[in-house]
Amino acid sequence: MKDLVIVESPSKAKTIEKYLGKDYKVLSSKGHIRDLAIKGKGGLGVDVEHDFEPTYAVSNDKKDVVKQLQTEAAKAGRVYLATDMDREGEAISWHLAEVLGLDVKDKDRIVFNEITRNAILKAIQDPRAIDMDLVASQETRRILDRIIGFKLSKLLQKKIHSKSAGRVQSVALKMICDREKEIEAFVPEEYWTIEATLLKGKDSFKAVLSKIGGEKAELHNEAEAQAVKVRAQSPFIVESLTHSKKKRPARLPFTTSTLQQEASSKLNFGAKKTMMLAQKLYEGIDIGSETQGLITYMRTDSTRLSNEFVSAAFGKIEEEYGKKYRGTYRVRNDENAQDAHEAIRPTDLNNTPEAMKPYLTADQYKLYRFIYLRALASLMAPAENDALTALFRTNDLTFTASGSVLVFDGYLKVYKEYDASKDVELPVLEEGEELNAKSVDALQHFTEAPSRYSEAKLIKALEEEGIGRPSTYATIIDTIVARGYVELKKSTESSRTKVFFPTEQGRLTDDKLGEYFSSVINEKYTARMEKELDLIAENKLDSKQSLHQFYDNFLPLYEKAEEQMPKKEAEKTGESCPLCGGDLVYRSGRFGKFISCANFPTCRYTANLENKPKEEPEHTGKICPDCGGELLKRKSRYGTYFYGCSNFPKCRHIENIEGETPKRTYRRKKSA
Repeated sequence: MKDLVIVESPSKAKTIEKYLGKDYKVLSSKGHIRDLAIKGKGGLGVDVEHDFEPTYAVSNDKKDVVKQLQTEAAKAGRVYLATDMDREGEAISWHLAEVLGLDVKDKDRIVFNEITRNAILKAIQDPRAIDMDLVASQETRRILDRIIGFKLSKLLQKKIHSKSAGRVQSVALKMICDREKEIEAFVPEEYWTIEATLLKGKDSFKAVLSKIGGEKAELHNEAEAQAVKVRAQSPFIVESLTHSKKKRPARLPFTTSTLQQEASSKLNFGAKKTMMLAQKLYEGIDIGSETQGLITYMRTDSTRLSNEFVSAAFGKIEEEYGKKYRGTYRVRNDENAQDAHEAIRPTDLNNTPEAMKPYLTADQYKLYRFIYLRALASLMAPAENDALTALFRTNDLTFTASGSVLVFDGYLKVYKEYDASKDVELPVLEEGEELNAKSVDALQHFTEAPSRYSEAKLIKALEEEGIGRPSTYATIIDTIVARGYVELKKSTESSRTKVFFPTEQGRLTDDKLGEYFSSVINEKYTARMEKELDLIAENKLDSKQSLHQFYDNFLPLYEKAEEQMPKKEAEKTGESCPLCGGDLVYRSGRFGKFISCANFPTCRYTANLENKPKEEPEHTGKICPDCGGELLKRKSRYGTYFYGCSNFPKCRHIENIEGETPKRTYRRKKSA
């Protein structure tokens, strides 16, 4: 009689079954098997009036999966639940236990941070009970998201024709809209600088005016600048030279957030693409002798590393580069971090990027190499620079020039290509010597407005505000783009980085949410809710108490908005109805946008939009839980968006934008 191990991903199942051997059977739940039902008052699947009691339903496309798991569990010697090691994974294990009739107090739960033979064999020897505090935290999150998402989405659809709202997505939209308002309200201020090009023999270098009469130089217009410029005359006397040693410590290993940010700026990978590649590297790559996970779990906010990895890394650093390159182990202390597991690192330092390159795609190799070198570099010695600051005096003016030269590369020995710093050398100078100026220039500048958010900057801002969690950043971005609330595009033709611009509908949505729900749709409130979820996970706060506090605050706001928020008038086309002479307007229906008479239902004239381009499927970076293909964002014949597997029609897995699996019906062909 074999033992049964249940994981989330089909690709993981095959790898883990090979590690465990003939006494085990490993099956996949293919992600979530059930969710809050869409029934009851308001279609919430939550009985608000009876202490927020949830009702769950097995997803329609998972009924066969559940039936198979129940059959195999019934004849198994023992059932192990090996879903992902975050809160969502813990909740999936609980749902599996519920449908399989397992006792949640039994030690059936196994967790592992990496998919390697040793990690799996060690995990199977050390099972634990399901952590019901983590389950309660995730269930509370799901209930909150369902209440806010369903109620606000329906309200906005009815009132202003917006597609959805959400606890976190609406705050991300708010941040983008707020930044756009700052940019529009920004008034540039003029300022000037004075720059001298000084000569020392054949060498020339720049020095910038820093003080006037011993006070900080501040020049507001051309007249002030020109008045100062005439006093900047040769000779320029070297007043002081300050030498210093500066150390630059290595960057800490990647978290989900920093990986997405750095991959965006250094590799030009979007958040979705980064997570898709990381998922594959984590779940396993066929490296010839076996299939092995090359990196640890990629959804983490911790910079912690295992003692085993640190020891192995120190040994490798000393052996390959010498003892002076060995650094110290450091960890970031972040009050918002769950610190549930390690940072993202290679599972085996012997799997060097060069050795793994034949088994990886070009993009997989780029990301794996980035992760590998970052983790190794994090344990190496700091880089050291000789820095020189020189002050030059002419009349009552002080000019400053700075230089810096790398004298010990330290961690840059392996991380140099990802480092943007450059040496700036000054010539040999002596205090008291006099230099002539090749030129002195007055330069006009204007203060710049705040920059728009790129993907990387938005993720960083969300993390700093304590909004969302590592696993949600890519989904947040995907949702607000899919809803048509923001556009991700280049700000100028010369710009390389795409940034977020709010659309007209996005700004309208944000304005109405701000007008009626400002006390709950904001950064501080959302961050506070995240902290409450952490407290629930730590058994320091009752989940029902948290839900009641939220709902008692939210419901009056919703009722006021339901009553007072005006309906948005349909956009006019500028043409008249050929049947009744009324105005023609744009409307959205099951099949997308169309033209209709404003006098509907009295007049039922409609027309299709001409030359309507067909939308091509969009890559999402999400992994299909059924077959491991990529989920593509497609537009349905009803004008709504959904995720469908790239392997269609062989694989028919679909999800809506929220990640829920919609109910599907199939028409039986009539017999001839």
